[in-house]
Amino acid sequence: MAHTTPLIHQALGLAAQALFLSSPNPRVGCILTDSSGAILGQGFTQQAGGPHAEVMALRDAAAAGRDVRGATAYVTLEPCSHHGRTGPCCDALIAAGIRKVVASVADPNPLVGGQGFERLRAAGVEVEIGPGSEASRELNIGFFSRMVRKTPWVRMKVAASLDGFTALPHGVSQWITSPEARADGHAWRARACAVLTGIGTVLEDDPQLDVREVATPRQPHMVVVDSQLQTPPDARLFAPQRQLFIYAASEHPERQKALEARGATVIHLPGPHGKVDLPAMLRDLAARGVNELHMEAGHKLNGSFAREGLVDEWLTYLAPKLLGSGRGMAALAPLDALDQALALQFRSVDRVGPDLRILARAPGRDQF
Repeated sequence: MAHTTPLIHQALGLAAQALFLSSPNPRVGCILTDSSGAILGQGFTQQAGGPHAEVMALRDAAAAGRDVRGATAYVTLEPCSHHGRTGPCCDALIAAGIRKVVASVADPNPLVGGQGFERLRAAGVEVEIGPGSEASRELNIGFFSRMVRKTPWVRMKVAASLDGFTALPHGVSQWITSPEARADGHAWRARACAVLTGIGTVLEDDPQLDVREVATPRQPHMVVVDSQLQTPPDARLFAPQRQLFIYAASEHPERQKALEARGATVIHLPGPHGKVDLPAMLRDLAARGVNELHMEAGHKLNGSFAREGLVDEWLTYLAPKLLGSGRGMAALAPLDALDQALALQFRSVDRVGPDLRILARAPGRDQF
């Protein structure tokens, strides 16, 4: 594990302030210091199209009248080297007279991919890479997934009783877990680029699936897996502040026209058995800039994602209740032997109010 210096640790804290803000751009923090280690300026990445962390730190120093020539920049991701909505951050650091850059990790974006470091070194800037790399990568796991695998990081959220049921047999599920767990779940929604559900949940619950329990500067996009285009045009999923993507397997021109009139984007990706091609959908969402995809669906769609090996992370809230029977977390086929089970690794287990929050991953899912 790469070591983390105190200043990189502070920069990572700044990067975390972009958690709900910067998507689809990575969450990055930057601190500028003089030769004695005194902080001259600091900042984190703003909303897409806004300034990146390095520019925010330079502006912060300028606003305070501090000279950054000869300074060291501690930044949690390689300074970008390409022209997107903003100019290259490596050029901004060079023009400001920065003497040294300490960066946590190289940018996985093929448009950058080490070129930022090369340009800094070519300009005579000393470059150190590594401190805080694991934490920076974890903070940007969805961005790394989209850039390297060309698919989002898929996080499946489940709220269940201690004996593993997510709803009563007739579908009632509100509320198994506590208000504290629900608020925590909204924070995980807020960090995602998009929230995904299935048509079954839409028709049964008419959910909003937006972020309400925590403050956020942006709402994640909404994704519905709807093979036959059954989404009602008056569903509560429609909201002016977010995009709604509906993935279908069959052509229904009149239904599509009605949904598009409400502002939805309908994408046809037919797969086997009249269902949506889920792997193709993930690739399409990545092409649309989705880093983290947060799933809140029913046991059938959860089972489909699990069976196809598409779930990277399971975010499970367990309430201290026993329901005895009901709907499970994911509809999986019966097993003939225990060694056929889907094996996961616990990442963390925490108390949230009276409930447990368990974060688990399939082994090796984050090795990309």
